[in-house]
This record gives sequence, structure tokens and C-alpha cells, in this order.
Amino acid sequence: MPNLLSINNYHYRRGGSDAVYLEHAALLESIGWRNAFFSMHHPRNFETPWSKYFIDELEFGHSYSLSQKLLMASKVVYSLEAQRKLKRLLQDFPADVAHLHCIYHHLSPSILTTLRDAGVPVVMTAHDLKIACPAYKMLNSDGICERCRDGSLFNVVKQRCIRNSLAASAVVWAESTLHRWLNTYQSKTSRIVVPSQFYVNKFIEWGWPKEKLTYIPNYIDSFQYIPEYNSGDYFLYFGRLAPEKGVATLMRAAKASNVKLKIVGIGPLEADLKALQENLQGDIHFLGYRSGSELQSLIRGARATVLPSEWYENAPMSILESYALGTPVIGAQIGGIPEMIIEGETGWTFKSGDVDELTGLISRVAKYPSSHLEETGRAARGYVQDKFSRSGYVESTLALYAELGVRV
Repeated sequence: MPNLLSINNYHYRRGGSDAVYLEHAALLESIGWRNAFFSMHHPRNFETPWSKYFIDELEFGHSYSLSQKLLMASKVVYSLEAQRKLKRLLQDFPADVAHLHCIYHHLSPSILTTLRDAGVPVVMTAHDLKIACPAYKMLNSDGICERCRDGSLFNVVKQRCIRNSLAASAVVWAESTLHRWLNTYQSKTSRIVVPSQFYVNKFIEWGWPKEKLTYIPNYIDSFQYIPEYNSGDYFLYFGRLAPEKGVATLMRAAKASNVKLKIVGIGPLEADLKALQENLQGDIHFLGYRSGSELQSLIRGARATVLPSEWYENAPMSILESYALGTPVIGAQIGGIPEMIIEGETGWTFKSGDVDELTGLISRVAKYPSSHLEETGRAARGYVQDKFSRSGYVESTLALYAELGVRV
């Protein structure tokens, strides 16, 4: 069977893209593929014999000396260490195809040159917008920003798009300027897998040729999820507590519609959101981090889960998880969210950031009879089984690899 090399910055489930990286590898291994990993050392990494090839840890939240910061900045732009260690791995593991996930800022795009020189077809899943925009969320402190599309990349510095930091933005500007000049992503990848039609269109707007992009939606093995269709008395948000997620908008709408809201997750905005709750005094409950069966139970018991995002979401796994558990979704009309919701059948949508519209929608869903919510939940479960199945993902992935000359 063929050899798959899976590449990602982190080798643990830090977020949705990391989960896809690990699950994609496990899925292909389950059908007989041989698999190797290339990543970065991290205390939370899963154990793997391939860690001997991993690069040194590079975490921007840590305290570093000036010399260490300069070294980090150079690695963000172009990591010679990653190239060197990847070459060693390829000598011991002749990959038939490399599937990349998130590589920038840690492994760096320099590894694309190494893979090309080794004659390895390179497939990269676009979990965000980095291959178009220096700021991978197309977001800064003022909201959605696409100034770099038709203007200078230096906008990322002027607008301080990276963590509202001049220094971090300058480093990312240097990285993006170099790799745009080298045409690294477009010339050294064989194909980009894009999980949402919205992202396909957005990349084309930013100059990507359509033939380099392949739409393959994310999948969920719904048979591993046991649904229930008895709607509860609360609405649920689960995810990161970050500014772009729109949780404050949801909290205001929950208060205005006088419904119970449960919030699952942690993140940089947690203290601010709890302070907002002190002012709102709504029926809002912060449950912290939850996972596994505990999280699934919370999703099953909700009248609906709510995705109030205020940035260009790609193809959120939270929608698929809700559907698999028989729970409809209320989602913001932004990014790839609307294309995953059949209006009035598997869920409902509202204008992103609009508290009044979300308030009205939540109030309406709160009054729906249980029979209507059961019907919606069953439709959601059927939709995820049909549109976002494991078998469909495998078939599309193998077809793509075969197009690139890989023996599948």
C-alpha cells in the first residue's frame, strides 16, 4: 500500500484543524495505508515514533530572550531546521504523497521546497485563509479585512492584523512577502483541498487558479454518535471564547429573548464575557471545557446549538457534530456556515453580528413544539449521513490522490 506523510504544526488535538490532521491519517491507515508524521515538539503531543524528526518547539506565548525572538522570527519566515529534519525523514520514509494541514509560523512554507525537490506530490487542506491573506482569518481589530487582496501586503503591518501587535504583524508581513514573491504555495503544491465552497470562491477572488482547488467537505462518522430527538430547555454554544466567535452577540440575544444559554469552552475572551454576564444578568451559564460523552450529552439536550461567528468560518465541525447527535443549528450568515444549513429544515440562519435578528430567531425557535424540533433534528441527522459521510470523504480523497499519480 502507499505511504502517506501527514504534516501539521501540532501533533495533538489543539483545535479543529489538528483533529482533521489526525483523523485523516487514522482513516487512511484503517484502509491499509502506511503513515508517518512530521510536526513540532510540544508537551501535549501524542506519542509517536516519528517524533525523532520533529522540529524544536516554537510557541509565541512563551517568554524568550531577544536572540531567541530573532531566531523564532527567522524560522517563521523560512525554517532551515524544518527542511533539514524533513529531508532526514524522507530518507527513511519514501512518501508517495504528503498531505499538509497547518504549517505556517512553525514548520514554515520552506518545507514545500523540500517536498518538491524530493518529487513528492503535495496536497494541502486549507483550514483557513492563510494561502491568500497574511492574516489567516482575514480579520483585525476592526473586523473583516481584505485590504491586501488588491493592495499592498504592508496593510497587515499598518492595520496590526496579527494579534494587534506591530512586531508580530511585521514578521508575518516579511513571511508573506517572501513567499508571495517566490510563489511558494501556488507553484509548490499539487492541489489544495478546500472544505467549503465559500473558501473556493474566496481563493479564486484572491488570484488562485480554479484548477488548483478541490472541494472535499469535512466528514463525520455519524454512526459513532447516538442521536436523541427530545429537545431540552436551553440553547448551546460550544467552541473557543474568542472575539471572532460572536459569543457576546449571542449572550445579548439570549438575554433579550429570555432563554437559557449554556456556553462550553475556554479562550482569551472568557473574563470579558463573564463580566458581560454580570451586567446582563441573563440565564447564562459558563461550563468551561467539556469533551467526549459529556459534551455530546450537552449537545443532545439542547433545543439548538448556536454558531454566532463574525469571521469567515470555513466548514465548522461543530455543525456536523450537532447534526450527528440530532440537534439543529442556528448559524450566522457568514463564511461557509450558510452552505451547511438547509434553512428551516436542518436549522436556521441570521445576519452575522445582528443582535436583534438573532433575538427574534431564538425567540421563535424557543416556541417551536417538540414535534417540530424532532423533525428538524431527524432531518439534520439524515443530511449529515448523506452529505458529510466517511465513505464520501475517502472516495473523494483517493480520487484526488490518483489524479496526482499516486497508486491507491
